[in-house]
Amino acid sequence: YGETWARHWLDVAGYADSYGYSEADPWRGWSFRFRDYVIRAFNTDKPFDQFIREQLAGDEMIRYPVAKPAPEQEEMLAATGLLRMAPDGTSVVNDLAARNAVIADTIKIVSTALMGVTMGCAQCHDHRFDPITQEDYYRMRAIFEPAYDTTYWRGPQARLVSTLGETDRAKTDEIERQAKALDAARQKKLDAYMAEALEKELAKLPEGEREPARIAYQTPVAKRTPAQNQLLGQHFKIRDLAQNFLFLYNKPAADEMNKLAKDIAALRATKPMDQFIDAMTELPGRLPKTYLFHRGNFDEPKEVIKPGEPAILASWRPADLPAKDPSLPTSGRRLAFARSLTDGHHPLTARVIVNRTWMQHFGRGIVGTPGDFGAFGDPPTHPELLDWLADEFVRQRWSMKKLHKLMMTSTAYRQASMRDPAKERVDADNHLLWRMNVRRLEAEALRDTMLAVSGKLNEKLYGKPVPTAQDETGQVIVGAEMMDAANRPTGKMIPLHGEEFRRSIYVAVRRTQPLGMFDTFDAPGMEPDCAIRNVSTVAPQALSLMNGAFALEQARCMAGRLIREAGPTPEAQVALAWRLAFGRAPSSVDVHDAVAFLSEQTEPLRANLVLAKPVNGKPIAPLEDLPEMALAEFCQALMNANPFLYVD
Repeated sequence: YGETWARHWLDVAGYADSYGYSEADPWRGWSFRFRDYVIRAFNTDKPFDQFIREQLAGDEMIRYPVAKPAPEQEEMLAATGLLRMAPDGTSVVNDLAARNAVIADTIKIVSTALMGVTMGCAQCHDHRFDPITQEDYYRMRAIFEPAYDTTYWRGPQARLVSTLGETDRAKTDEIERQAKALDAARQKKLDAYMAEALEKELAKLPEGEREPARIAYQTPVAKRTPAQNQLLGQHFKIRDLAQNFLFLYNKPAADEMNKLAKDIAALRATKPMDQFIDAMTELPGRLPKTYLFHRGNFDEPKEVIKPGEPAILASWRPADLPAKDPSLPTSGRRLAFARSLTDGHHPLTARVIVNRTWMQHFGRGIVGTPGDFGAFGDPPTHPELLDWLADEFVRQRWSMKKLHKLMMTSTAYRQASMRDPAKERVDADNHLLWRMNVRRLEAEALRDTMLAVSGKLNEKLYGKPVPTAQDETGQVIVGAEMMDAANRPTGKMIPLHGEEFRRSIYVAVRRTQPLGMFDTFDAPGMEPDCAIRNVSTVAPQALSLMNGAFALEQARCMAGRLIREAGPTPEAQVALAWRLAFGRAPSSVDVHDAVAFLSEQTEPLRANLVLAKPVNGKPIAPLEDLPEMALAEFCQALMNANPFLYVD
């Protein structure tokens, strides 16, 4: 549950494990702490108002900085990762344009996710459709300016919050001091062995060449003259001495050096593990001014702007926010904003969250544009229902699980998806909910379902992302490629020991290199976030399921599972396959047709094997494997069927 609903929120938050912004797209190493926070929040049914406050101002709620964050404080710092999710070019080019782009994208994410308004449209001029002025945009910017201080910008490494306390840090420093002392002692011995080996090789040369060879060897490679390179080329054993001398001249010394290196590595491994949080924090005592930029140009600042929400809200509630909370070491602006959004009377927040939840259950929100409640967005199909649900959500103390139960036990949700021509003539798009919408599984859910029915799904929770790499065709797949000593790809994959079968939410999200299967099935690119996913039906989707390596492998694994769990009887295998793939028992006709298919399919497979050329004198597959091969093709057919791909 937590992983499924966290995925929906991570779309809204623009979650990625890389910085984006440019083609370099470097990795963002600690984003997963925010992802894990979101999963835990949904699993524990953290009240959504608290969930919002922690993401906007968790650091101010714990009065950061603290000497060593306690576990609950770490959680609140991790929550502020929402404000670190925007593409960030300052990891590559730290100029004013990149800095201001980060702030602009963050405002887009927050305003669409929590308020359902497109504030970004007012960055350069008053909003063309909604009553949002350019000043309103910079009032919002002023909320985040103390944390995103463009005049005192903190790069990605400077933002990281260490979870080590003073005691652990002192222990780490002492272990490193001891390790460096051992490194120095080892290097001293190594130099002595090197000198001994060099003298042995020089003694083999004519006396006139010994000193020039010694000087050439001791000269750095980049500074050697052509004559020195030529001399060492003639005496390559001296040239390559650093790489192989111990093994050639002194095997006991080589063993000693290797043991010392392992001992030093083992000592360093005893350091307390330092974990970091990519958190949003403010520097106490700094309160930068926010200016309105003429036509959005950051190099044309005009008047100073104070923090606040859109002025249109002043008709219902105070829209101004305090410039400084005297009780906090920081500005307190984000905390004041978070409290305003979650006080239970805000006209937007609860409606926006309820609408997003409805969209995930019904395939379409009551407002069809969940990130835009403005004039250019879709009007609500059932405005009174949206109002009532929002009020009930707040009354139930912002409990998501109670909201799910309320929606899923409704008559509207429990309808069948059968079509009615008469009703379609009145409401072809089903805006009035006279039937249930049929919905295709999202990309991540499809992959997870294939892993689940094949028996390969690894249900491990949390942790660092599962790496991705490009295969020989350039397709991005789950896996990590081995690199050589020069950091060049070798074409070989590093064994992941079952990590590759974890749920899709744990697969690394790199903005410029989406997983091939996810991209095919409409997983979003985070530029900077995704308010609503596209749902397309295109040929590459069918090709991926029919010919893709992942689909073929899971079909084979599912066939092996059927044989292990159902036994050799085809009827039992078909019955289990139906329950796994479709969640129901097959009819007698289904069983009859499936068994006939398995029987008939062995003959074409046998013919193909006879025609195929043997490999190393052996057939491609033993003939006794033909029933399992036929069963794998049957499993693949089930994974391509609509009842598997669609929620009905």
